Amino acid sequence: LSVPTVLTRMKVSETFWHHEYWLPPGAVWEDLKESADIHYPQPQHLLLCIPGALLLIFVRCIFERALALPLGRALGVSDKQRPKVQTNAMLESFYILLGRTPKKEDLVSLAKQSDLLVRKVETWFRHRQAQDHPKLMKKFCEASWRFTFYFTSFFSELALLYDKPWFWNHTMCWLKFPQQPLPPILGWFYLLELSFYCSLVATLPFDVKRKDFKEQIIHHIATITLILVSYCANMIRFGMIVMLVHDASDYILELAKILHYLKWKRVCEAVFNVFAVVFIISRLVIFPLIVYYYFVTKVPLFPISCVISAFLMILQLLHIFWSYGIIQMIFNIILCGKKRQDARSDTEESDRSEGENPAKNK
Repeated sequence: LSVPTVLTRMKVSETFWHHEYWLPPGAVWEDLKESADIHYPQPQHLLLCIPGALLLIFVRCIFERALALPLGRALGVSDKQRPKVQTNAMLESFYILLGRTPKKEDLVSLAKQSDLLVRKVETWFRHRQAQDHPKLMKKFCEASWRFTFYFTSFFSELALLYDKPWFWNHTMCWLKFPQQPLPPILGWFYLLELSFYCSLVATLPFDVKRKDFKEQIIHHIATITLILVSYCANMIRFGMIVMLVHDASDYILELAKILHYLKWKRVCEAVFNVFAVVFIISRLVIFPLIVYYYFVTKVPLFPISCVISAFLMILQLLHIFWSYGIIQMIFNIILCGKKRQDARSDTEESDRSEGENPAKNK
């Protein structure tokens, strides 16, 4: 690189990391200098999320094959037999390039070109779609992995935070902020959470696609951004509390999904009702009225605090969106007696084939 290019990049870097953007008024980066006994977040450590995400993907593959798959088989999870589709290059080309659900006029045209009855062409597309449906065992393995991680994560957070005075008194989260030393174990846990969400983004194209796929992407981007920014700005205490509030209901939902795939309907409904209560209390009561309230009232305005506030609001809008689906589902089941319909079911899977999942929160 030429000298002007290097100097330009150094100037851009200095501007990006200017203390007025990342720290509250009156604070500078020199206030967060490390010593032998005192540690602060180091932004370069965030790069560890890349090998961390790859490691979690590898662990997930081993977990699903060595543990979840045998467990599912032992508990009676089995994939429904899918109808075989006769090879037809013309129909396959249309299916891949132009759409999985052709219109009536397309069916007629394809029937003429392939010398088949319209009904047979329609049946071919229906069976071809069934081949792409996610299998029940795949859903069971995915839910088992997420349940294991969320369960471990939530109770690890409780173990790490229960003896911290700032956990019980949220005003202490901002005491002497940003000069709050970082316990190494909290730093490593923060990086683990970041790695996990990065792994979720990396595997989205291969995981079971659900109706709220777009909302999932928005959620993951918002979560990763919040973790990155709050780490650099040394808002670890606040970040840990936000993680705990969000993780409180996740493992319960994944357990409800597992029970649903096992067709343990009564137990599944009971667990899902518990999930609904915990989700609504944690996401619509505790998060906005306690966690977010203390953030906007105790933290002075500066660029990064505004960014965090905006992304927290995005998460809250998603909470409202998912809460509506959860309440609607409960209303349909309990009051209307309608057939169960997952508010966040798999896009490709119908309830008549392998069943729908309970509404997903995050």
